[in-house]
Amino acid sequence: MMRWDQRPSVLVGLIGSGIQASRTPAMHEREGAEQGLRLVYRRIDLEVLGLAASALPDLLSAAEWMGFAGLNITFPCKQAVIPLLHELSEEALALGAVNSVVLRDGRRVGHNTDCAGFAEAFRRGLPGAPREHVLVLGAGGAGAAVAHALLTEEVERLSITDAEASRAEALTESLVARFGVGRARAVPHAASVMAAVDGLVNCTPVGMAKHPGMPLPAALLRPDIWVADVVYFPFETELLRSARALGCRSLDGGGMAVFQAVGAFRLFTGKAPDAERMLRHFREMTGV
Repeated sequence: MMRWDQRPSVLVGLIGSGIQASRTPAMHEREGAEQGLRLVYRRIDLEVLGLAASALPDLLSAAEWMGFAGLNITFPCKQAVIPLLHELSEEALALGAVNSVVLRDGRRVGHNTDCAGFAEAFRRGLPGAPREHVLVLGAGGAGAAVAHALLTEEVERLSITDAEASRAEALTESLVARFGVGRARAVPHAASVMAAVDGLVNCTPVGMAKHPGMPLPAALLRPDIWVADVVYFPFETELLRSARALGCRSLDGGGMAVFQAVGAFRLFTGKAPDAERMLRHFREMTGV
């Protein structure tokens, strides 16, 4: 058996704010070990470092100097990182958001594995869910990925709302350009459409341990809709807890977290990960 210090080494990391609870580092490191790699995954937490997204140019340069193979990118940097990259994958270009940057041969290539990650989680976690009309809360990087995934998964039409109306409108324009007229529209607030939707997905940070609360009033929920959340720490956000109390079908953010990591691992290492093994490890860590 190859000694640990003889295994190929890979250095990767995560840039975001308030990421100390992220399970992504452990998932990558465990799968790396299973694949015969010395994979080290570092958190680069803007909150801990006292930095803002404006520090991204320096952080990317530092990662290149230190030999990082790649970086995951999360809130609030998924869109801010784009001007700093040399190239975007087709998916990242369509979404206007990046969650994985491959650093190789002096080039920075942006990818998005969130879209495929949510699509896989949605298929597994909400099979047969009605798909006529879905509300997406939040039009940032996560919202863009989820919106594209939902339309790819044959949701007929989306309503999108964001605290910044211009972001919802910009995302709607990109969705219409890709999927056709009538497939998406921006709405001023959730209350304007909640009576007519089949389901909703929270793509805002509201509900995270660092941002507790509800992204919409609980009184707007109905027992006949399904509710999904991209937040996975905590697993049962206040939104999901309220939805489940009403009897709604629900989907937590764990599946998206795992399946986006599956895609990122392949990009960073060039090796095919074992998705089921990563899912089992994630469940072991979180006790679900």
